[in-house]
Amino acid sequence: MACFRTPDVNLKLIPFLTVFFIALEMNWAGAQPVSSDHWAATDALGRKVREYKDAGEKRKDKFVAMFYWTWHQGDDDTTCQVKNITEIVRNYPEAMKDYNHRAWGKNQPGFFFWEQPLLGYYKTTDQWVLRKHAEMLADAGIDAVFFDCTNGSITWKESYEALLKTWDQAQKDGVKVPKIASMLPFGAAPNSLISLRQLYNDLYKPGRYKNLWFFWKGKPCIMGYPDNLTNSPEDREIASFFTFRPGQPDYVNGPKRNDQWGWLEDFPQHGYVKGAEGKFEEVTVGVSQNASPETNGHCSAFNLQGSYGRSFTKKDGFDPRLDGYLYGWNFQEQWSRAFELDPELVFVTGWNEFIAGQWLPKDSWTGKPFSFVDEFDWEHSRDIEPNKGWGDKGDVYYLQLIDQVRKFKGMAPPEKVSPPKTIRIGEMEEWGDVLPDFKHYKGNTMHRDHRGRYDQYYKNTTGRNDIVGAKVARDTENIYFYTETAEKLSPKNSHNWMILLIDSDRDKSTGWNGYDYIVNRVSPRGNKVIVEKNVGSRWEWEQIAATKFAVKNNKLEFLIPRNILNLSGKPIDIEFKWNDNMQENGNIMDFYVNGDTAPGGRFNFVYSELRNEKK
Repeated sequence: MACFRTPDVNLKLIPFLTVFFIALEMNWAGAQPVSSDHWAATDALGRKVREYKDAGEKRKDKFVAMFYWTWHQGDDDTTCQVKNITEIVRNYPEAMKDYNHRAWGKNQPGFFFWEQPLLGYYKTTDQWVLRKHAEMLADAGIDAVFFDCTNGSITWKESYEALLKTWDQAQKDGVKVPKIASMLPFGAAPNSLISLRQLYNDLYKPGRYKNLWFFWKGKPCIMGYPDNLTNSPEDREIASFFTFRPGQPDYVNGPKRNDQWGWLEDFPQHGYVKGAEGKFEEVTVGVSQNASPETNGHCSAFNLQGSYGRSFTKKDGFDPRLDGYLYGWNFQEQWSRAFELDPELVFVTGWNEFIAGQWLPKDSWTGKPFSFVDEFDWEHSRDIEPNKGWGDKGDVYYLQLIDQVRKFKGMAPPEKVSPPKTIRIGEMEEWGDVLPDFKHYKGNTMHRDHRGRYDQYYKNTTGRNDIVGAKVARDTENIYFYTETAEKLSPKNSHNWMILLIDSDRDKSTGWNGYDYIVNRVSPRGNKVIVEKNVGSRWEWEQIAATKFAVKNNKLEFLIPRNILNLSGKPIDIEFKWNDNMQENGNIMDFYVNGDTAPGGRFNFVYSELRNEKK
């Protein structure tokens, strides 16, 4: 079980220190942690993310780790352009037969992206991006990330410093950020020892950001080999400091020693570190595998014919549809094995690798006439982070991840709604006893001003009103919506100011992405807010009412008659979200990127009287 490691202390201090460390874990030093367990979401394919009634109670000692890449950094040549494999092959299909085709840009250095991330061709020193990652991974229930330090002795220090600083603040702001660890080279090589010593001396020995360390079996976890540590005092200290879980690189052979963990395997995956009761510590789950029958399932080029892409399963082969890569068959089959073995920890590959080198056969890779090894195209990629190339379907793997994590870890039961109450609009203090209290993250309206990869530069100043909470109340005639921000609200005539979206029937097939009504899309008129109903499932709305609202400092409330929402005489069972300053009207992916959205992305708060009913 992951736990905090405490030093020897005076026994008289134990009660105090117990409270202190509990407070540290619960983040009492900053905002109360936000939980996404009670949020609902439906993806672009119509697949609803499971909720408590389907996931069941929280399961003790179940963890999910994510492989994470901090290598998007460096002083890139700004005269170079980003090279996107998917775009190149779409425009120049003949380039796949010619290593020297001009489309590959051999006159320019650099790796190739298989697709553009939703947040752009970013660097992992960009704190705006790192904050987005912290929230998205926390919302998915990810407990730890493992940085890829498997190449040489590079630990990507510039990036991990930026990440630690950003995630430390995010934790203070209420984000249940994943804890951090590293995966070192696959073997007891000199490079591995260099990385191990560097990380220990820079981060662990001085106790920097201890609140972000991932502990396993009582000590900080590292996926590295201790075998070539010497008998020097420093190396003996390192040997006793960590829980070592050396990485097994192979996709087929399984563990060769009982302390290893895997990172990616073909189905059916092995279990790693077998315990006394026959259960395993760890099982890998991958989105796809750069392996093929030609290499008997071992690591190969991803552009090999028949490689195990996103649409592939061992049971049923490939989905023959052109968009078969969207449905996550490979990912789901891998999760099915994880549920069968039921380990303590599932290691998911991965979040944000995105880039690949182009190699000739002489480089020992198997592609013809050249190899893209780790990433290639829409079918052949292991990344879960949402991307731009798939349009409104760019987050389907992210939503699938959330669904499976909820199934594996279980969920906290939802809070019941408080009794009916009439709210006098303008009397903000009347909301004090209304439940649930829907919390959201403070501090996520920071602006972006950072160089991307190569010739890319990104600015985003859309963060404005920092939405930190919401509530709903009802009586026989009306439904009342309340939200508050971290600081005083901007003027009500601001662009796309404090919009409320309501899914009144919890059915994605009705309305725009399920939202049947939108409130305040049109700026308020006097003391009235405009309510509109969706027309034809597109971003088209027609006005149906003007109703009361009030704003006071950092608080905003709307009154909406039940009959306007077609909820007269019915139990309230709705989903809703608040958004401020969206930029691309009609693009649901904008909810991940611009302004502030509570909750983020496709998530919605759920307000349901049905939860009060006895089952």
